[in-house]
Amino acid sequence: MIQIQENISLKPYNSFGIHALAKSFCSVSSIIEMQELLEWNKIQNNPLLILGGGSNLLFTKDYNGLVLQNALKGIELIREDHENYYVKAMAGENWHQFVCYCVQMQYQGIENMSLIPGNVGASPMQNIGAYGVEIKDVFESLEAIQISDGAVVTFNNSACEFGYRESIFKRLLRNQFIILSVVFKLRKTPVYNTSYGNIEQELINMKEQQPNIQSIAEAVIRIRQRKLPDPSKIGNAGSFFKNPIILTALYEELKKENKNIPGFAVNNGDYTKVPAAWLIEQTGWKGFRVGDAGCYPLQPLVLVNYGNATGAEIFDLSAQIIKKVQAHFGILLEREVNIY
Repeated sequence: MIQIQENISLKPYNSFGIHALAKSFCSVSSIIEMQELLEWNKIQNNPLLILGGGSNLLFTKDYNGLVLQNALKGIELIREDHENYYVKAMAGENWHQFVCYCVQMQYQGIENMSLIPGNVGASPMQNIGAYGVEIKDVFESLEAIQISDGAVVTFNNSACEFGYRESIFKRLLRNQFIILSVVFKLRKTPVYNTSYGNIEQELINMKEQQPNIQSIAEAVIRIRQRKLPDPSKIGNAGSFFKNPIILTALYEELKKENKNIPGFAVNNGDYTKVPAAWLIEQTGWKGFRVGDAGCYPLQPLVLVNYGNATGAEIFDLSAQIIKKVQAHFGILLEREVNIY
């Protein structure tokens, strides 16, 4: 039986810790409940917001509609073959806890994505990634419910049209489906990825001579904890901006005046990915604070709420950063966080 609450504060449900009221709120823990709620909301004709871990959104005002919290739980090994385990996780499972479970079970492939905030359901939507690994690398399939009629549909890897922090669910099928569960294809024989970021150095610091799934996960956790604020202490949504991908010709032009500008070749070298954190730091925003809205001193890619900032204040800060980076480098930063 679905229980719908009215005028609920969303502050406990978003990692920025922003206060905003939802006209209606309901947490669902089964597919049948979700189908009932969608049918009810179709009659009400309210706007609909799907809420997972609340780690990739910023509320700039109250939400005049229904907030549906996806609380579907469960993890199971559905099959295995000679090379892989196929592990199904429901959308409401916490992502980091799922990673920890897979590390414990020796299911290899997602340990580099330890400590990414949010829930499993958002992982394919965002094509989340860290330290050289993305969801698309380990993704087998997902089930999603069609909002318009409650039908359950299966999507394979190619159908999701994964891109850099992108999928079909953020573009063509935006606001048309709710992800129910995800099946991950995880290796039995490890292929470790330690070349990205500071993982190799961290393993040396840990005196780990032979990397394994546990030590790599631990190294990633240590690095992230040093660089990123804990949302339970300082409100944030992780990386606020995407790393821009620009034409390599433009990158070479920028390099003439900015000899230290970092870049990573993508798409056969035609394009170059430039770290947004570097661009933000070069334009003077690192550690900047106005009221309780700020740019985190240890990682300028992260915007933070030091206590009582409003969503509008954080959004305004992001707009100023975008404007200044574009004026200085001619590069338009894109927000990774969803704005409501």
